[in-house]
Amino acid sequence: MQHQQRSQGRLSPSSDTEDIAALLAPRLVHFAGVARTEHVTRAAQEMQVPQSTLSRSVVRLEQDLGVDLFARHGRTLSLTPAGRAFLVSVERALAEIERAADEVRADADPATGKVAFGFLHTMGAETVPGLLHTFRADHPRIRFSLVQNHGDAMLEGLRAGELDLCLTSPVPDAPDLVARRLDEQKLRLVVPADHRLAGRRRIRLAEAADETFVTLEPGYGLRRITDALCAQAGFRPRVAFEGEEAETLRGLVAAGLGVALLPPPAVPRPEVVELTVTSPRAAREIGVAWLAERPDTPPVTAFKKFLLSRRGRLLPD
Repeated sequence: MQHQQRSQGRLSPSSDTEDIAALLAPRLVHFAGVARTEHVTRAAQEMQVPQSTLSRSVVRLEQDLGVDLFARHGRTLSLTPAGRAFLVSVERALAEIERAADEVRADADPATGKVAFGFLHTMGAETVPGLLHTFRADHPRIRFSLVQNHGDAMLEGLRAGELDLCLTSPVPDAPDLVARRLDEQKLRLVVPADHRLAGRRRIRLAEAADETFVTLEPGYGLRRITDALCAQAGFRPRVAFEGEEAETLRGLVAAGLGVALLPPPAVPRPEVVELTVTSPRAAREIGVAWLAERPDTPPVTAFKKFLLSRRGRLLPD
């Protein structure tokens, strides 16, 4: 029997893709099962679905598509050319859905699941490796997807569902986020080793009002903190260079291109001198943030609990 176009109940070509998918999806598994056996009764037994339900589902699918997918021969069926072509795509789609389901189940597994974790570039050399090493002592098979970025970008990642948690500074205050302060990190005024202030150990930030600064780009938390501290000291910093990483700035300072307010380095550099700022108090808060009202998988819950347990001792000595 040659397939015929059906008109009754046929989906309009102008239908939205989402509407079509929502309508067809529940019937695709039934179609694939009948197509494999070419027999409704056997397919119903294998799938443990009432035969009447299976028959109605296939008929409705054909009506929705406006195409005969099967030729009927009594109790048996055979695929039409349109049915064979459709089956190839359906089996591919069902396999992809199964793969996706396996993946999300694996990511949520308490022992072997995955945590998408973001952190500042300045946390990457020592802090985050140390945290992961300690956490994995008790959870050796939990996997991590790690993202280094500036604070605003990580908060966007939380909202987009790309991150589960992030370490950031300043600690955000937003109604759609939950944030907890974990630690505080002192900032130092970094000057070249041959600078006029290099012989000092301590300095009031106002004494650097005439200096040229190198800073992170606008949008970075450390840049906002730098601008705020300089404002408290009574001046607006004269910025010569803007970068994306603290260690790049430290290199620019070493080259004599300016001074910078920076957290302590992972490894001291002899080309620069790091001065303690006595006024105003120069420090930044480090916190962990996540999206409010989003359910956590067991691996995320475990890592969140671990991070919160590190309050006051997040940073290496």
